[in-house]
Amino acid sequence: MHKKVLMVFIAMTGITGTYAQDTPMKALPLQDMSAFKQQAGNWQIVGDVTIDPTIDIHHEPEKAAAETGKKKKKSKEESASKAPQAVTFTAGKGVLLNMNDESKKDNLISAFEHGDIELELEVMLPKGSNSGIYLQGRYEVQLLDSWGVKNPSFSDIGGIYRNWESEPSKIYMGKAPLSNPAKAPGLWQKMTISFRAPKFDANGNKITNARFVSVELNGVKIHDNVEVPLPTGGPVENNEKPTGPLMIQGDHGPVAFRNVRYKLMKDSKVSVSDVSYKAFKGTFGEVDDFATLKPVKSGTSPELTAEVLDDENMYGIIYTGKVTIPEDETYYFDLSYTGGITFSINNQRLIDEQRADGGGRNRATIALKAGTYPFEIANFKTASWMPPRIGFTAQTASTYPVVLNAYGSFPPDDEPTSPILIHAGAEPKLLRAFIDFKGDERQRLTHTIGVGDPARINYVYDLAAGNLACVWRGDFVNATPMWHDRGDGSFRPLGAVQYLYINQPLAFLANANEAFPATGKEGEFRSKGYTIEETTARPVFKYTYQGLEVEDKVYPEDQARSITHEVTIKNRGTKTGLYYKLAEGSSITLNPNGSYAIDDKQYYIKTSSAATIRDVNGKKELIVAVDGSSVKYSIIW
Repeated sequence: MHKKVLMVFIAMTGITGTYAQDTPMKALPLQDMSAFKQQAGNWQIVGDVTIDPTIDIHHEPEKAAAETGKKKKKSKEESASKAPQAVTFTAGKGVLLNMNDESKKDNLISAFEHGDIELELEVMLPKGSNSGIYLQGRYEVQLLDSWGVKNPSFSDIGGIYRNWESEPSKIYMGKAPLSNPAKAPGLWQKMTISFRAPKFDANGNKITNARFVSVELNGVKIHDNVEVPLPTGGPVENNEKPTGPLMIQGDHGPVAFRNVRYKLMKDSKVSVSDVSYKAFKGTFGEVDDFATLKPVKSGTSPELTAEVLDDENMYGIIYTGKVTIPEDETYYFDLSYTGGITFSINNQRLIDEQRADGGGRNRATIALKAGTYPFEIANFKTASWMPPRIGFTAQTASTYPVVLNAYGSFPPDDEPTSPILIHAGAEPKLLRAFIDFKGDERQRLTHTIGVGDPARINYVYDLAAGNLACVWRGDFVNATPMWHDRGDGSFRPLGAVQYLYINQPLAFLANANEAFPATGKEGEFRSKGYTIEETTARPVFKYTYQGLEVEDKVYPEDQARSITHEVTIKNRGTKTGLYYKLAEGSSITLNPNGSYAIDDKQYYIKTSSAATIRDVNGKKELIVAVDGSSVKYSIIW
């Protein structure tokens, strides 16, 4: 298939997947506790939470030395107030926090109930803590500090928990996540859940099991279409119903949430009828070129279909019909197509993409009252390398998309491609490629090397800036975009990627407010490639900058839970004002254990050097003055 067509279908096949993420979600207000039922007081709304990642919530304070009769014994309250705290928080709004104890340890139950739901949230756990979020109060997705677990079970974060029934017909053993992309304690982790409630007939008999269509943790899918035939352990009620509340476990340890958003979903009854078409042959550049001509073929069809003419090129087709809208709502109509297209409903043109060799996916948004409306779709194509295709779906923010086209008009994934996956073996694997920083093609880095380590901790090094661009754990890369067909030179990391920053980290600065260079400036910076270290087979990257000779080593530490970056500088000389940037982000804070939480608690930086937090161009930066011949720090996530 022509490269252009491949990219068109990569863009379009998303229309047959989980559409619900394409429509707006409702934020759960965390201004007060009004969104939840009454509880014992272990749950509260706060402004910010800070967690010391080194303190296990199950730790016991060290026993004080034996008191003598001459010393006054401290009260339990005084001792507790001075003991290191795993969790501290500040007053405010926006964060939901559980701080349970022996007297206050209620589960938290939402005031609303749900059936099918799309749910997004960010969660933060201290070391050793445990919680869980129950869909309908009955089907638990586990929340646990599982940082560094290599072979996760149902009881690790993201696992679908088991129940504790003894009768064989009532036992459910849970489901382990496919992988473990968990972050370190005290970091915000994003979870996305697509859940389908059990369905019942008119007599109340269950006809469909509950199902997790997908669960993602930190951008990695960890469950795919998992049925749950029975309630899991500790449900709000040990039965199954069409609806139920969200429930969050509150008796096992501290846990914090923010940015909770959801959509209550249902099936839609949008339909089309009276579909007719007029087909024209010729080379057309816009709809007006054929709209008034005599058609070579016309007729009716029970569904919208691109399979009208035997010829697959040099044509124009005008479809008309009626679309029935079941209720007053804002509707989203998605058109996926090859060639050029226009779309009108109730005589209002909503999509106008008149390019004969075009293609892609366009969305029309319109508020409609319940009723039946006329629609028109015009499609034309001259590019012979693209097959005729029209996909047409409708949905609202709270309904699943309804496919309004014939299956053959837009078959899902009709040009399947086996992924080309690259794994590190017994030695590190190096692969030159482009990478889209934060998945954004507009921020494509073109002089990068991906390094996959046998310890399954990986990174991308930017040769153009002498910088670490991103890190991740797990498998190495998907090279399909680079090697399939003509390719575009890029790969995709296989895991929960922690992006860092993209400009040059080492620079002489004229003053404390000067920004670091965006990339290596010609005449000042020159990449010298890399050598392979004999003892480890890991690369040592080299570059020169204003007479300095720099070597970069990057390697895993702490049982492959962190990456250490060691920078050695030769020919340091006496010139002042040399700085190294360790991190940047929207916020940077110093933790109680001496590490720094970066970019609103997305990852940690740990360094023994005296670091400074500064503001530059609307961002926070963590920098160190380079007085000696080396810089060494760790990235923990």
